[in-house]
Amino acid sequence: MATTPQPAVAQTGMLIRKPAAEVFNAFIDPAVTTRFWFTKSTGKLEKGKEVIWSWEMYHVSSAVQTVDIVPNSRIEIRWFDGFDMKAGDPGTRENATRVVWTFTPHGDNATFVEIVNDGFSGDAATVCQKALDSNGGFCWVLAGLKAYLEHHLELNLVGDRFPQGK
Repeated sequence: MATTPQPAVAQTGMLIRKPAAEVFNAFIDPAVTTRFWFTKSTGKLEKGKEVIWSWEMYHVSSAVQTVDIVPNSRIEIRWFDGFDMKAGDPGTRENATRVVWTFTPHGDNATFVEIVNDGFSGDAATVCQKALDSNGGFCWVLAGLKAYLEHHLELNLVGDRFPQGK
């Protein structure tokens, strides 16, 4: 019996022991997000707006466009292919994946964050590798978020993942 290939999806989640509003804000406000994920942003996430996120240790930036925001509940973005900061390349807006965060309160002081990333492009092997890389990356992001919000620790997990650069 033949099977139909399914699109690759990266999906992960974690309970963060903080209220939904605080956890949600950690992904909206780059003053917080830069403590556990990227190193620089051109602004806060706002519906319909584009911002550039940068990982200065890797000399890489990506444009993201906020598709939807439901305060304290959901964020949806289009995440475009990365570009080399050193080359002065502004990046293209051709290939994008979709990333959706959902924030589910667990009582008054805990929130389950789920992240789903889909819409990868390329041949089957490339799509599979992109989904695996995304899943791993978002696991590091959630671990860093948990350490930062719950314990006030900046673990630098994303930067330490590839100490020689990528």
